[in-house]
Amino acid sequence: MADSVLKLTDLRVETVGGLVLVDNVSLELKRGEVVGLIGESGAGKSTIGLSSMVYARAGCKITGGKIEIDGVNVRDLSYEGRRDMRGQRIAYIAQSAAASFNPSHTIMQQVCEMPIQHGLMKKEEAEKAAVDLFRSLGLPNPDTFGNRYPHQVSGGQLQRAMTAMAISCRPDILVFDEPTTALDVTTQIEVLALVKKLIKELNTAALYITHDLAVVAQVADRIMVLRGGKMIELGATEHILMSPENPYTQALVSERKAADHFDEDIEEPVRGPTVLKVDNVVGKYGDFTVLKNVSIDVSKGETVAVVGESGSGKSSLARLIVGLLPRSSGSVKFGGKELTAVTKNRSKDDLRRIQLIYQLPDVALNPRQTIGEIIGRPYAFYFNKSGEEVKARVAELLRQVGLPENYAGRLSTALSGGQKQRICIARALAADPELIICDEPTSALDQLVAEEILKLLKKLQDDLGLSYLFITHDLGIVRRIAHRTAVMLRGEVVAEGPTTSIFSPPFHPYTEKLISSVPEMRTDWLDDVLAKRKIV
Repeated sequence: MADSVLKLTDLRVETVGGLVLVDNVSLELKRGEVVGLIGESGAGKSTIGLSSMVYARAGCKITGGKIEIDGVNVRDLSYEGRRDMRGQRIAYIAQSAAASFNPSHTIMQQVCEMPIQHGLMKKEEAEKAAVDLFRSLGLPNPDTFGNRYPHQVSGGQLQRAMTAMAISCRPDILVFDEPTTALDVTTQIEVLALVKKLIKELNTAALYITHDLAVVAQVADRIMVLRGGKMIELGATEHILMSPENPYTQALVSERKAADHFDEDIEEPVRGPTVLKVDNVVGKYGDFTVLKNVSIDVSKGETVAVVGESGSGKSSLARLIVGLLPRSSGSVKFGGKELTAVTKNRSKDDLRRIQLIYQLPDVALNPRQTIGEIIGRPYAFYFNKSGEEVKARVAELLRQVGLPENYAGRLSTALSGGQKQRICIARALAADPELIICDEPTSALDQLVAEEILKLLKKLQDDLGLSYLFITHDLGIVRRIAHRTAVMLRGEVVAEGPTTSIFSPPFHPYTEKLISSVPEMRTDWLDDVLAKRKIV
C-alpha cells in the first residue's frame, strides 16, 4: 500500500506495570480512506488512536512497533517534532468534549489556537475561519458562538466545537474518538455528513473509533474489530456487517441488529404513588430561557425517559430538579413535599432521596480518589457512618453492581468505561435513593457493555423499587426500558405519554423526525437520508 499516509506496524502499548493494552496491532491507512475501530470498552480502540499521534496516557507507554506518517517513523522525532506534527499533520477529536476544553478560555480562543500557533493563520483569519466552521457544523448563532465559554453550551454543541478545533489546521489524518456519542440522532446525521464531506474534499485519512456499528457503517471503508488489545478481524465494511467471521464480531453484529427491532416494547405498569412531580417549571441561564413551562411526573418503580436533540433542555431539566439550576417559576415536589429551588437550601434527606448518574464517568469520578473513597463518601455523609461500616457497605455495593470487592483500592483511571459507569451507579446507590436521574449513562459505552448496564439498572429497579428519570437520545434504549416517554424540543415538552403510544402512529412531527434519524446498519443509509432531506 504505497500511498499509505499512516502505517502502524506491530504497535504495542503497555501500562507501567506491564499490562498489555495493545498487542502487536498493524494497520495501513490511505489518503481519503476511513478505517473504523470497533470493540468493547477496554479493547484498545482509543489507545491505538492516541498512539498514532505518538501519545500515551499517563501510566502507559508505547513499548514496540513503528508509527509512520508518510514513511517517517514519528517515534524517532524529537519532542518539538512531535509537537509540530500534532494538530497540523494529525488531529484528535476526543470522546469527552467536557473534559477536553479549558473552562477559563472562550471556545473561539481554543478553536483558533492551533492555526495561530502553527503559523498557518493570523488571528483575524483564524477567527473568520472558525465562524465558517461553526456555521457548517450547525452551531447556533455562529457569529457569536465562539464568545461563549465551554460550560455555557450543551454537550452536543461542545462536541461539534471540538470537531471545529480539530479540523482548523486541515490535517492529513483525523482520529475520531466517538465523535457523535454525545449527539442526538438528528445532529449526528449532520456531523456524519460533514465528516464524509471533509474526507472527500480534503482527501483526509481517518480512524473512526465508535461502539455503534450502524454509525461506522456510514463512514468507514474498512472495519477493524478489536478485543483485549488484539485485532481479531479486519475487512471491508460490507463484509464485516453482512458476513462476520469471528464469533465476537458475530455477537456485536447480532446485538446491534437486535437493538434495531422494537417488537418487544416494555409494558406500562399500573402506576403507583407519584414520587416526583415537576409542574410548569421555567429555567434560565441568565436571560436565556432553556425550560419553558415543563411538566413531568414519575411514579414509584417507574422509568420515564426524556428524549430530544442536543440543546433541547434534557440535562437542564435534570439540573433544575436537583437544584443546580434555580427555577424561575413553577414547582418541583418529591413525595408530595415541595423542594426548594436551590440545592444548598435543601435538607440532607431531600438531597439523599434524588441521586444522579452522569453521562461521562471520566468527568464524574475523581481520579485521585480510590473507588472505596468515591463510593463510601455518600454513605458516610448521609448515614453518619465510618470505618468498618463504610468498608462493608462499599464491598456490598461493588457486589451489587457486579464488580469484585478488591476494586475498592483501585483508582478510576485503571478501569474501563463500563466499569467506571458501574462505579457511578454504586455511588448513587450508596445514598439509598428513591429516584435516580440517569443522564445518558450508556452513551459512552459500546453496545455489549451498554446492554449490561441497562440490565443492571433494570435488576436494581426490580430489587429495590427504584424510580428512574432516564435522559437519552438513543431511541432503541427508550423502547426497551422506559414505561413512559417525554419528547423535548427547544425547552418544551412536545409529546408525552406511554412509550408504546409515543412511538406509534400518528407521531408528533418531531418524534417522527427522531425515529427516522436512527441509523440503520447498512452502508447506504446515510446517503438515502441526506438525499431525502436535501442535506449536502
